[in-house]
Amino acid sequence: MFSEKIQKGLKKQLIRELESSQLYLSMASWSEYKGFEGICEFLYNHSNEERNHMLKLMRYINKRGGYAAIFPYENLHFYEKSYSYNSLKELFQKLFEHEIKISSEINILVELSLQEKDYFTYNFLQWYVEKQIEEENLSKSILSKIELIGDEKLGLYLFDRDLDKKF
Repeated sequence: MFSEKIQKGLKKQLIRELESSQLYLSMASWSEYKGFEGICEFLYNHSNEERNHMLKLMRYINKRGGYAAIFPYENLHFYEKSYSYNSLKELFQKLFEHEIKISSEINILVELSLQEKDYFTYNFLQWYVEKQIEEENLSKSILSKIELIGDEKLGLYLFDRDLDKKF
């Protein structure tokens, strides 16, 4: 069994991963509605990845003797808002900011695992640290490309066409 503090922190992160999955899903739907087929596929795939991050946490909590019960309709805040974006740049800016926030939360969990001397959880969280480095880099890279393209329609078309194939 592991500490209540660690369990509580991991359960909060589990909900954050579920919310991340929903955010990507919402962004994918908006992109699909706007006709960006490659971008929507990329975002739908990332929504599934975020859900898998949630499942990884759930299974870890359960393996360590905790119980990772979630009640999504009570915890998710996405249903209270309607998400729309003025541009792809705005969408990916929000996504980049979200990934930075998630990285910060992972860092807090890593610090907590060290404070609690829970080296099993510390080791487990290293996977999330590595993933966040990738996620931040990817979202920043995509945002930079969109800023470079600007409003040029041919550039956006080519970017959309190639995004899901490259990432």
